[in-house]
Amino acid sequence: MSVDIGNRLRFVRTAHNLSQRELAKRAGVTNSTISLVESNSTNPSVGALKRILDGIPIGLAEFFAFEPDAPRKAFYAADELVEIGKGAISYRQLGENLFGRSLQILKECYQPGASTGKVPLVHEGEEGGIVLSGRLEVTVDNERRILGPGDAYYFESRRPHSFRCVGPVACEVISACTPPTF
Repeated sequence: MSVDIGNRLRFVRTAHNLSQRELAKRAGVTNSTISLVESNSTNPSVGALKRILDGIPIGLAEFFAFEPDAPRKAFYAADELVEIGKGAISYRQLGENLFGRSLQILKECYQPGASTGKVPLVHEGEEGGIVLSGRLEVTVDNERRILGPGDAYYFESRRPHSFRCVGPVACEVISACTPPTF
């Protein structure tokens, strides 16, 4: 049996109205540690997970025993999208938590010059998106393209990739990835 620790942690953290930064501070770990665990980019040891959960506070048994509430919401107003980005990149997620879900849908907005960073992203799964406005430079492996409104991308996420807004206006994208990575 496989347990999705990342989405389970995100669900518990948001249910307790804690930001990643606040939980990291309480647990005595770095923000990036919380982010890596929630994106399932790293699998914490039992000790590390206990330390993180102590910051909520919730015990290990309760963490693994709970089940998310059902039924799930099917429709969302624009103001119900949850902001999970920061700085010059906005990631507005469809759904307040993704526990038990296998698809993540985002409305992304990159301010002019904003990028995902110099280090390419690499994770399991697949992702795709459609540019709504502006221009987005997408790099996958060593292939680079500048996409405009209506253009799209779709690739296996284990291929190194990055995104950057080019041009003088913000770029908006609707994207999806599976499994959820944020």
